[in-house]
Amino acid sequence: MLEARKASVWRSRYEVSVDGRTVTTWDNAFWKSGGSFELAGRHYQVRGNFLGNRFSMVDADDRVVASADRVGRKRWTVEADGQTYQFQRASLWSNEQELHAGGRRVGSVKRTSLWRGDLTADLPGLPLPVQIFVLGVVITMLDQRAAAAGAAS
Repeated sequence: MLEARKASVWRSRYEVSVDGRTVTTWDNAFWKSGGSFELAGRHYQVRGNFLGNRFSMVDADDRVVASADRVGRKRWTVEADGQTYQFQRASLWSNEQELHAGGRRVGSVKRTSLWRGDLTADLPGLPLPVQIFVLGVVITMLDQRAAAAGAAS
């Protein structure tokens, strides 16, 4: 299980751990959708489009490692290593994103602390870099929703 703990109140930086051991830091991009992280000596950058509904993760050689489409919709997908992973929002009122396979729920990403913004992810079957990509996409999506709600009030 992945855990993302917000490292600072002022910045969207998260320490990501697996079973209590820190493996990387997710840094949200400052003026655009996406972010970056380093894992096992490899640098990954996550880039989002203007609308924040499509993301791609590239490695240091600028090769696409994973992509996400229809982010923010009820159902959205992630493609990596020739596999397509299906996600869907748990309910209209929930920020929990469920991983589905064979028509049933097999994992999820959810916010565990509204105040701090911490999250957990249980994404069996996904390679670790792809799990961190999904976690970063969800962090970005939730931050965008919070910013939009703040701007509306």
